[in-house]
Formats: sequence, structure tokens, C-alpha cells
Amino acid sequence: MSSTTESSSLYDGLEHMSVRELLTNINREDHTVPQQVAKAIPEIEVLVCELVTKLKDGGRLFYVGAGTSGRLGIVDASECPPTFGVAHNRVIGLIAGGDGAIRKAVENAEDDEFQCWKDLEKHHISSRDFVVGIAASGRTPYVAGGLKKARENGISTGCIVCNSGSLVARHADFPIELSLGPEFVTGSTRMKAGTAQKLVLNMITTSAMIKLGHVKGNKMVDMQLSNRKLVERGVRMIMEETGLSYSEAKEKLEKFGSVRLAILSIHEQF
Repeated sequence: MSSTTESSSLYDGLEHMSVRELLTNINREDHTVPQQVAKAIPEIEVLVCELVTKLKDGGRLFYVGAGTSGRLGIVDASECPPTFGVAHNRVIGLIAGGDGAIRKAVENAEDDEFQCWKDLEKHHISSRDFVVGIAASGRTPYVAGGLKKARENGISTGCIVCNSGSLVARHADFPIELSLGPEFVTGSTRMKAGTAQKLVLNMITTSAMIKLGHVKGNKMVDMQLSNRKLVERGVRMIMEETGLSYSEAKEKLEKFGSVRLAILSIHEQF
């Protein structure tokens, strides 16, 4: 199978370009990414609808990947608790080579097609859960093997890949295939492919969490108040929603420790 992510860049002689030329050409390529993501919205929609059903039934979302793809999954998973107030075990990111691979590449870790399932089993994965494989090439053994075993065990699977007709996609019930063309630096999938994957991950968890009720209007009413900035944001949310003064809103937030609960307590008074 030909791999567009490994095909030769449309640009050559990069070392002879000026910094302005490099930046302009990278940006020109980046502009093509959201256009391709938009084409995949019907597939993303189907995946999200299935995911919401699983999460409403108490299931969990697992991201599995290697290298940049694995790191992107971990970033998205780690942002869900502070942003939406969900438990840390609701969205879990797994990377080939374990947590040490988040900072430093682990040699040959992505080539073990059996390790991903072993990693998933440590979390007592079941048919209530949903597994999304992230692989720019679409052929990463760690991801393909994990999705294959998940399906064999009755677990719903999805994927985000940047090549058509890939092995990973064949093991996904809900494949998302993005056609991005060659990277600016040949084969450097941390560039357009990584950007595309991040956009799709944002879409998946944000839309799912909204449908699960963790956003009111356009506000993150279940966010964790883990620093001063977020406390101030919470106060402003309460002020905008209720018309209370700054001091009144802050007092309510300090009392209830939650934007949602503070707003509910105020509305109940009317």
C-alpha cells in the first residue's frame, strides 16, 4: 500500500530557503489541514455518537498510539478532567513504550503488535468501553494489534489515520481517514498529520462532553478550580449567568466549590 504520509514533499531545497520562505511554505501546507478535516465530519459524527452512547452507559474512552500520535492522545485525555470535571479514568491515553515514551522515544516499542492489548487489559477493558487508535501512517503494529484484539473481544473501535485503506482502519468499526498529502519535510508526520489529529481529537472529546452535559450554554460549568485563573473564570461565569456582583459570585463559588452548583443554588432561589 502506498503511503501519502511518506511520499516526497512538494518542496525541495529546503536548506536554501530563507526563514520567511520556510515559514510561508509551512503555513501554506497547514492551511490545507482543516479543509481535509471538514471532509471527514460525517465519519467523526458517527464515531462521536457511538462514543456518547458508551460513555452514558458508564464506559470509558481509550486512546492508543505511538510517538507523536500517542502523545497527542495523552494530551487530549489529560485535559478532560480539568476542563469537564470528569474522573481521570474516563478518558485514558496509552502510548507504545509506556509513560516514559511521552518524553523520550522508546526504540521498537511501536512494532510490538501484542503489547497494546496487554496495556489495555491492565485497565480491565470491557465491551462497555471504546478504543480509538491514532496512527498517521495507519500501519503502526502497536495500534493495529490493539484494535484487532479489541474487536475480537466485542469492544467498539475507531481510528484517526492519515492514509486511505490502511491496516489500522481495517480493524476500526468507526474509521476516520484524513487525506493530507505529503508533509513539508518528507515523512515528518508531527507536522500536518499531527495538526489534523489534534483537531479531530478536540472535536471528539469536546462534542462528546457537551452531549454528556458538562457544558452549559458555552461555559465549562464542571471545570476543576485548580488555580487562580480558573477560579476567576468561574466567578465570571456565575456573574454572567446570574447577574450577581463579583463579590457575591465569588462567595457562592467558594461556598459550593463548583460553578454548576453555585448557579443551581442561585436559580433555586428565584
